[in-house]
Amino acid sequence: MAAAHDGHPEYVGFVGEEAWWTEPRPTEGGRRTLVRRRADGTEESVLDAPWNVRSRVVEYGGQPWAGAERDGEPLVVFVNFADQRLYRYEEGGEPRPLTPVSPVGGGLRWADPLLRLDRDEVWCVLEEFTGDGPTDVRRVLAAVPLDGSAARDRDAVRELTGARHRFVTGPRLSPDGSRAAWLAWDHPRMPWDGTELIVADVTGDGTLAEPRTVAGGPEESVAQADWAADGTLVYAGDSTGWWNLYAVGQEGGARPLCTREEEFGGPLWKIGWRWFAPLDSGLIAVVHGRGATALGILDPETGEVVDAEGPWTEFAPALATRGSRVLGIGASPRSAYEVVELDARTGHARVIGAAHDDPVDPAYYPEPQIRTFHGPAGREIHAHVYPPHNPDHLAPGDELPPYVIWAHGGPTGRAPLVLDLAIAYFTSRGIGVAEVNYGGSTGYGREYRDRLREQWGVVDVEDCAAVALALADEGTADRARLAIRGGSAGGWTAAASLATTDVYACGTVLYPILDLTGWGSGETHDFESRYLETLVGPLDQVPGRYAERSPAEHADRITAPFLLLQGLDDVICPPAQSERFLAKLEGRPVPHAYIAFEGEGHGFRRADTMVRVLEAELSLYAQVFVLDPPGVPTLELAK
Repeated sequence: MAAAHDGHPEYVGFVGEEAWWTEPRPTEGGRRTLVRRRADGTEESVLDAPWNVRSRVVEYGGQPWAGAERDGEPLVVFVNFADQRLYRYEEGGEPRPLTPVSPVGGGLRWADPLLRLDRDEVWCVLEEFTGDGPTDVRRVLAAVPLDGSAARDRDAVRELTGARHRFVTGPRLSPDGSRAAWLAWDHPRMPWDGTELIVADVTGDGTLAEPRTVAGGPEESVAQADWAADGTLVYAGDSTGWWNLYAVGQEGGARPLCTREEEFGGPLWKIGWRWFAPLDSGLIAVVHGRGATALGILDPETGEVVDAEGPWTEFAPALATRGSRVLGIGASPRSAYEVVELDARTGHARVIGAAHDDPVDPAYYPEPQIRTFHGPAGREIHAHVYPPHNPDHLAPGDELPPYVIWAHGGPTGRAPLVLDLAIAYFTSRGIGVAEVNYGGSTGYGREYRDRLREQWGVVDVEDCAAVALALADEGTADRARLAIRGGSAGGWTAAASLATTDVYACGTVLYPILDLTGWGSGETHDFESRYLETLVGPLDQVPGRYAERSPAEHADRITAPFLLLQGLDDVICPPAQSERFLAKLEGRPVPHAYIAFEGEGHGFRRADTMVRVLEAELSLYAQVFVLDPPGVPTLELAK
């Protein structure tokens, strides 16, 4: 059940009056489909297998579709994952390719499309590989003809900008179509370090005039920009230490719309994420909060925000507006992410798509506790604690439960407080879970985020250990039965914790970074190829630090049993990292298991993979914590 419910809806939008979005299909090979909600309220999947609506721009992807109504019928363009081509879809027909296939590197990729029906084009981000290396790539804004003439002719794609910047987001057009705005940034910065908000006039022939930077810079992150109905440019920038909203008028200069010590933006991991969306009335729909997010309506004249009423305690960075209607994606500790529509006039909010259903009795769901712990030097550490919970069983009165510390990925990200059946899988079997939003996590301001600068492998490890030991000291967890688990950057934290502390009895490491030197010198994709310069320091200046912190260099220090899980198609944290780590472990009597999955990349998406992962992880804990879960295959641990 946890595997079948893995993933959630994304990328909401309107096509005419209809709400559309993407939705995962774990039991269909992990693909994502387009879903539409018709006027009568029925939902239907627009594209059958094997169509997979997902972009690979910067590998993490981004907004993969756009739609509009033409002659009363939907016209949709989308990116298909298998070939990364842009396709045109109209009801009753088969998708038709709009862009060519490139044999070079990862080919031509597209993201964040904007339909220009007036020009019979779609404007979007073009990512083009110029060689076979992961950093042999250029990104520009481009216009693709909707008539299909570029399907076999790369020259028919009209480039709107030069490759002046390494990274760009898709263009946003002013209401009168006279100006375009987009974000750009360059190595070694990540988008949460510093971005530029760029504006250019759109000429009569559909080209862009000389671009100019109107906000942002090397030390200010602009997370998103969009146009209000009156032609004002609105953006989310963190010049005060928090992503707040500002307006730029025709005359220039930034005017704060809502200055609070909370976030109205976030880390731009996927191109096209939206934390705010202007309404025709002049109001602005916002996803905002501190450590959690709510959906609200901001009055830019007064700075007041009125939040939608409802059970949701977390909203994803996905918004769309039409008239007074607002589409968002909300969840809570009792419900998975679902598509929510808010009427900005009445304040009424309701679920209109991907409605949460309870595959099991909610009595078995964990009850989270929002906690703040303290680490070295008294620094605050935010966490969500999920005690073991099963209404059919009571723990022995003289026994404290085992706990697994979950380290989120990123590391510039956070663990949202939402229902996760993978957590329920363990808490219902007597194993507690604590998700740690360690220093470096988002949602708590730039100062908290910057704690990890050049301290990756130190602060994250210390914070996770501090939470684990605090749970043991207060009598919540069994000190002898603590584990750590994480994927991607969280896999790094898990492996580094096993190599540098004696806190944990075992660990689960998923698609991790294990060798900083290799990862920082060509083993990963372009987007994160310079990320370590802020997380660890420049490799040419502090090479010893790279070796000192890498679990691959200290495999001899690991004595606790562990499970290592890897996708063989992972280009972000490639299998070579895991394989070198295991080679260093050869000949040492450390119980461990390594499972590699064909057809899986960075983050597992197939239901059969998720089943294997959860059962293997539970079996590891059962063996180490001396538990006896029924019906779970025994994981063979090599020594």
